[in-house]
Amino acid sequence: MKLAGLKSIENAHDESVWAATWVPATASRSALLLTGSLDETVKLWKPDDLILQRTNTGHCLGVASVAAHPSGMIAASSSLDSFIRVFDVDTNNTIATLEAPPSEVWQLRFDPKGTILAVAGGGSASVKLWDTATWNLVATLSIPRPEGPKPSDKTSSKKFVLSVAWSPDGRRIACGSMDGTITVFDVARAKFLHHLEGHYMPVRSLVYSPAEPRLLFSASDDTHVHMYDAEGKTLIGAMSGHASWVLSVDVSPDGAAIATGSSDRTVRLWDLSMRAAVQTMSNHTDQVWGVTFLSGGGACRLASVSDDKSISLYDYS
Repeated sequence: MKLAGLKSIENAHDESVWAATWVPATASRSALLLTGSLDETVKLWKPDDLILQRTNTGHCLGVASVAAHPSGMIAASSSLDSFIRVFDVDTNNTIATLEAPPSEVWQLRFDPKGTILAVAGGGSASVKLWDTATWNLVATLSIPRPEGPKPSDKTSSKKFVLSVAWSPDGRRIACGSMDGTITVFDVARAKFLHHLEGHYMPVRSLVYSPAEPRLLFSASDDTHVHMYDAEGKTLIGAMSGHASWVLSVDVSPDGAAIATGSSDRTVRLWDLSMRAAVQTMSNHTDQVWGVTFLSGGGACRLASVSDDKSISLYDYS
């Protein structure tokens, strides 16, 4: 397995690019790369040549996360302005605007069926679930407060939630917190199941394997990438190699590899059978906030985005 650089776009945005994901293809168009930036915009790019298709505005502060509905028809963006904007991908028409208290809108992800939008709740120490038919808030999954010596000390008893991921069957949600804890919920019962331990610094990115539904990968500021059996509560492996914070992780469509982006300015490809990095890409000149694989079709693509305002596109084979 290897990555081959295809194209890089300098100054893809006017400021740091903080988020990226692929919008699935529809009957009328190919897949698109969706990026969000500190410049308050969301942009859509063609998958093979990174030609800009359109620029979406509507936020008044930086865009922290973007998510695509599995239908490829709609997408969502969350911003430091505490709003979530849901929009039609092809027309840019706003479908819904969801508001949250300050510091309670971070990473967002649609469930595999597209019926629920999960939002990492930041300072509320929870994951909020929004029904995509009505755009009503239907559940709040709160992380239990740990029993500590100083329960009145809010800094020790509350968990700031940064990241969220759905299991492939949509039955589980995992969320990563500032203190390094990963929490797993049963979605149907809106019930806390267990914590996954091992990290001791913020967990900024989580992803389940498409090939092994129990397998969960986490990226942390402690420079490590962890692989868990999310059902068995077991840390299967800890992979190291980055020189600084690991800010993003994604799994290849075949489940054989993961890609990570780091504040050490590199993108790394990891062979899961070896549990080791097999390739390091140094296209970026600043920290890499997002890596995302495009699945489906023939060729497989990986995109990365960075504080250096650029987007890089790679072929994965």
